[in-house]
Amino acid sequence: MSVLRLNMGIFEQLGKDHHHAYDELDLRRNCGVEMRVYPMFAVPAPPVRHQQLLVTIFGLYGRNAGDALPVSALISMLGSLGYDAPGVRSSVSRLKAKGVLKSVREGGIAKYKISESISDVFREGDRRIFAPEPPAPVDTWVLAVFSVPESMRNRRHQLRSELLALGFGSVANGVWIAPAHKLEQARERLTASGLIEFVDLFRSDYVFDGPMRPKISEWWDLKELDEQFTEFLELYDGAEQHWTDRVGTDPEAALAGSTEELRRDAFRYYIPMLTMWRKFPYRDPNLPTDYLPPEWHGPAVRGTFLAVHRLAAPLAAAHAHEVIAEALNPAAA
Repeated sequence: MSVLRLNMGIFEQLGKDHHHAYDELDLRRNCGVEMRVYPMFAVPAPPVRHQQLLVTIFGLYGRNAGDALPVSALISMLGSLGYDAPGVRSSVSRLKAKGVLKSVREGGIAKYKISESISDVFREGDRRIFAPEPPAPVDTWVLAVFSVPESMRNRRHQLRSELLALGFGSVANGVWIAPAHKLEQARERLTASGLIEFVDLFRSDYVFDGPMRPKISEWWDLKELDEQFTEFLELYDGAEQHWTDRVGTDPEAALAGSTEELRRDAFRYYIPMLTMWRKFPYRDPNLPTDYLPPEWHGPAVRGTFLAVHRLAAPLAAAHAHEVIAEALNPAAA
């Protein structure tokens, strides 16, 4: 495979010039942006790992009752994203060891499926990832106050991770805060994970006469999160317009008239994009605009993803199901 380094000006020309075909290129990071260029199509390559991509694929295409994905289909799908078979197999084994996947054998075909113990996590993810809630006014807050014995430090780390994923910020050691509408969601999640015994939850008002924005920046690491938003926007600058130009504005019509190449391109584009995006709804506190920095990029990131999701997701799904069907019945291919 040849390697080419491009500056952004050249990349823009690649994106505009559809009259030239290019060999598949693996572009290493340059000027802060990495791209993989396939024939006549430039695909951003965000910094995501095998395991993260596999979780995305199972979350999208391995969720129906009894669904189990053939190993050969996983290798094929990640192969189209530039990952080799040994790396895919190794990542699948790691996810199995973590309890995320379980192995099955059906009709002589080796397959993997999502473990029942984490299926609720995927269902909760659907609500947050694909239909992110618009910021709601914050009249009251929920405080999570916890104390975990030193002998159970692993549970303390797990509790902090859960609170971060729920969108809480840290006020002080053992004291975390979130808008009050997170209360029931937090109670359910902490109960399901067996952590509720360490936590006291309070609904409270914050009595403060000054501006809230400086306080919010103390409780949440908004600077780091906004840097990640900026990276996303640099990778996917113009993505909505690109997909609108390519397939129009009607997802159903685009799918009906699609080619195998277009469906494969959509898969290559959408799966890494979703994998990069899906962490944000868990980290973004989703606060009102006047609580956030003036140049906060959260809404722009959300809008970019949802626009591409609407147009590219059906095409990507069609490609994935074709790959799975071929793996299940190779003789028919």
